[in-house]
Amino acid sequence: MEYSALIFSKMDTDISSGIAPWNVMIRGYAFNGPHEKCIQLFDQMPQRGLKPNNYTYPYVLNSCCEMALYNKALNVHCQIVKTGFDSSFAVAKSIFNLYIKMQASFGSENDGRASDARKAFQDMHVKTVEVWNLMISEYVRIGDISSARELFDKMPERDIVSWNSIISGYIRSREVAKARDLFERMPEKNVVSWTSMIRAYADAGDLVTARKFFKEMPCRNVVSWNSMISSYTQHEKFHEALDLFGQMQSEGVVSDGYTFVSVLSACSHLGALEFGKRIHYMIKDWSQLGVIVRTALIDMYAKCGDINTAFTLFIKIGWKDVFCWNVMIKSLAINGRTEDAIKLFYLMPKTGLKLNDFTFMGALFACSHGALVEEGRRIFYSMERDFGVNPTLEHFGCFIDLLSRNGRLEEAQLLVRDMPYKPDIAIWGALLGGCRERGDLKLAEKVVERATKLEANEPGIHVLLSNMHASMGQWPEALNAREKMEEKQVLKKVGTSTIV
Repeated sequence: MEYSALIFSKMDTDISSGIAPWNVMIRGYAFNGPHEKCIQLFDQMPQRGLKPNNYTYPYVLNSCCEMALYNKALNVHCQIVKTGFDSSFAVAKSIFNLYIKMQASFGSENDGRASDARKAFQDMHVKTVEVWNLMISEYVRIGDISSARELFDKMPERDIVSWNSIISGYIRSREVAKARDLFERMPEKNVVSWTSMIRAYADAGDLVTARKFFKEMPCRNVVSWNSMISSYTQHEKFHEALDLFGQMQSEGVVSDGYTFVSVLSACSHLGALEFGKRIHYMIKDWSQLGVIVRTALIDMYAKCGDINTAFTLFIKIGWKDVFCWNVMIKSLAINGRTEDAIKLFYLMPKTGLKLNDFTFMGALFACSHGALVEEGRRIFYSMERDFGVNPTLEHFGCFIDLLSRNGRLEEAQLLVRDMPYKPDIAIWGALLGGCRERGDLKLAEKVVERATKLEANEPGIHVLLSNMHASMGQWPEALNAREKMEEKQVLKKVGTSTIV
């Protein structure tokens, strides 16, 4: 645009006094940027005695939207109405797009009914299929499926986007039967239609029907495969996910980042290190994949016990987001390298990243498993004071567990008393574990008494108390604890194992 602007500035006054060159420059800035130049030229037009027309307003409105200058855009809209150019299709469509984008930007702060966009839609003298689809999609986005269906039924003609939009609306509102009915009535289906139905049934937990749709698809793309594989992973069908990935490879479908994340997640849960290594070797172009794939790879190695490779990968990654750091801190802690986890925690703020509640959970978890009481205390009390992160019940529970494990029962009790949350069964369990370490049966019985007042039927605390009595040779008391479990109909789940 620099060369165009130079030519425009050197134009003869007689030529530049016409509106055409101004519209050309406004359009150029609207398409190529900077958008503020487009608006500046528009504002200069009245000073030159030029009146904007239907070739001016659409690009000005679009530039206002790109810069989120909605008050300016509304002023332009008023000017359009006064000059009568709102009857132009191009201008009317730009007005409609303005209110669609405003609704999306303000979200719940707006009226929630897309009324302004609907009024702009109704005011349009000519409505193309694209405009109808945009209005339907907006209703779907805000969850007003009945209004979306009303428009869909009124459409003079529909294309495949119209059908897919309303089907996606029903899927989002969990009305799978209505989505299926429309799917069956579609005059033409594409890969988006089929994939949407796979996702619908998978989200409803019906993986059998989802797989049936997947098999019946006349044409699949990588998104279709990813949808089915990720559905298996999300529903803990990890073997099925890996089998389907193998089929995907045999059919020559090229995997993408979403594929790798789902498959690596399945490997993590199965402890399938060798399969995970195969995925690692398959990744050739790291520049095309985001940090989420690398994080999934780190998580896989860590959960499969190869923490050294996980940490090496973490070091090699250039830019890392908060999620990646959180995964590495937790992974180091789980694998016994608690001091390394804490070192990483203290290094993280120096990168400029903002620590979140998951970061602190990982650090406190590391302290708890590494018996790092002073570090844990320092980290816990720095949360709100230094980082503006309010401790949740889980943070309190983790810190109380750390104190209880390491002989700080009195401090743990004070924390339970003063914390702004009602203790849950995990916190009482942590205190009871501390009582067992110290052999304090009197306090343990008080803890159990308070814990049983909770509505949750948790057998663990009763079993722990019974075992404490038994370990000290107090068999009648141990039997009494077991009998109380039976009276309250609190049953301990039978352990099971799986041989794969």
